[in-house]
Amino acid sequence: MKMFLNGALATVSLAAALSLAGISSSAHATPAAAAATSAPVERTRLTVTVVGSGPDIILIPGLASPRAVWDRTVEQLKARYRLHLVQIRGFGDDAGANASGPVLDPFVDDVAGYIREAGLTRPAVIGHSMGGLTAAMIAARYPDLLGRVLIEDSLPFIGLIFSPMATVDAVRPQADALLKAALAKGPQPPSPQDPTLAIMSATEAGRAQVMAWSATADHRVTAQVFHDVLLTDIRPDLGRITTPVTVLYPYDPVVGPVEYVDALYAGAYKGLRGANLQRIDASRHFIMLDQPERFAAAVDDFLQGYGG
Repeated sequence: MKMFLNGALATVSLAAALSLAGISSSAHATPAAAAATSAPVERTRLTVTVVGSGPDIILIPGLASPRAVWDRTVEQLKARYRLHLVQIRGFGDDAGANASGPVLDPFVDDVAGYIREAGLTRPAVIGHSMGGLTAAMIAARYPDLLGRVLIEDSLPFIGLIFSPMATVDAVRPQADALLKAALAKGPQPPSPQDPTLAIMSATEAGRAQVMAWSATADHRVTAQVFHDVLLTDIRPDLGRITTPVTVLYPYDPVVGPVEYVDALYAGAYKGLRGANLQRIDASRHFIMLDQPERFAAAVDDFLQGYGG
């Protein structure tokens, strides 16, 4: 939807800009890291810290976001569940193997590899934005790997924002041009007046938090992942998903008529049997920031009966 596209575009520019400006978000990234019960697991495309004990839940952030995006959710769940906090390399740490070339597909496979090698049995997965797309891709590629999935504001094909008839081939020229331009420009000075920042959160505090998180993201990784997402359409694969899926999507009048938003998500996920779509009003892209209580309640509903 318009919110997702503008939010992603804003994050691309902000991540590059804030990185050069040297604005640090380390103060926001500490709580989850400090609560980790083990040293970070180092993998090719990602790192994982583990918090709490109980049935396993994997949490995957979105574009240019570190694992600290889940700090409130960690506090909510760590007494009852073992939380695996994924962070894509380049979103808050060194880019490593993600510094060049495609990132999304290798990242998806690396998350799946972590689940197998850690011996997790059908864990629940919660993913925001790109993290939600990652969760859906894993569920489609490896139908027996996950137990249940919660997707927070993500579409199976972002090209639907442009047109319900959009295809990957139609989007490709714009995606390639955006990637080329972002890599050529390198890190850019910050632009707090960028109007697309408003799409990320409905509050000034939320927007400041998103900017701080974006500050630690490598602009190369952000641009490449956004390119990868633009050229990914998993709608033909939705029928392979047997895992129960809940989709939370936001609504705010700034994105247009509510009927458009409802129809966009219903149409995008029509190939996913039994999908549970829930609209969260008075929220923009980061639902966990704009509506923390409602998001927490939705997470508890999603986990009802899990591990019991």
